[in-house]
Amino acid sequence: MEAGGVGLALQTRAAGFGSGRRRGCLQSPSGSLRVADPSGAAVAVRARGSKPVAPLRAKKSFGGHENLHNSVDEALLLKRKSEEVLFYLNGRCIYLVGMMGSGKSTVGKIMSEVLGYSFFDSDKLVEQAVGMPSVAQIFKVHSEAFFRDNESSVLRDLSSMQRLVVATGGGAVIRPVNWKYMKKGLSVWLDVPLDALARRIAKVGTASRPLLDQPSGDPYTMAFSKLSMLAEQRGDAYANADVRVSLEEIASKQGHHDVSKLTPTDIAIESFHKIESFVSEHTPDNPASDSQAESQIQRIQTL
Repeated sequence: MEAGGVGLALQTRAAGFGSGRRRGCLQSPSGSLRVADPSGAAVAVRARGSKPVAPLRAKKSFGGHENLHNSVDEALLLKRKSEEVLFYLNGRCIYLVGMMGSGKSTVGKIMSEVLGYSFFDSDKLVEQAVGMPSVAQIFKVHSEAFFRDNESSVLRDLSSMQRLVVATGGGAVIRPVNWKYMKKGLSVWLDVPLDALARRIAKVGTASRPLLDQPSGDPYTMAFSKLSMLAEQRGDAYANADVRVSLEEIASKQGHHDVSKLTPTDIAIESFHKIESFVSEHTPDNPASDSQAESQIQRIQTL
């Protein structure tokens, strides 16, 4: 299938919002997710196999009532921060970028739920568009370039919408055109230490990650080596995100240095803190902001 003809199945339908439905999106009987645009119409994105976001739950531990109390406080803080950020976003999409295994999908689902936004994983949308079950198979049957072409088509189509949280693939940042699309919204870099990433990936395996999959060798060592190489290649590109969320900084604020102790909600709250700080200083129609975004895109082109 030609990349230009893949994209997403977009449809514009005149529709109103019924009572009790989440603001910003409608669920059609066919399973297509329709995201409201500024004109009052609804844009439908066919996302086969998409699952509803699970509600926030208290963390599991042996802390008993104290842990439940902390979880409730955490959830309330998350909701409050999301409401503050929502005012500044004005419908703009949020694009999460970062290395594979950095938690973009998990954190993104939490953020979308409390914002009342819709969530999409760009890798999943590419899989659906080309009719293959995994990114690994796309790489194997076609090529990485074929995948990247379709990834750009997906991001192009998503960039025409509003009120979305999008988890991008780890390599989406390497193409300047993708930044052009993502700069229509806000980009958030989840910066996770390579050691923590390697431990996560080694634990679950690399079969679903074609750039890391190795036939033999110690999983952690192989993952760390490959991640280090990718980080060196992509580091400057990730740094072009509007917001950087450092898991090491979050852990340090909490009085420890083990990022594995952080919950996805911790990361979502910090993301909202950083987004609020950024958007409060950069209004959508601020010429200086537009100039800064264009400058970042030009800098990526020189990498």
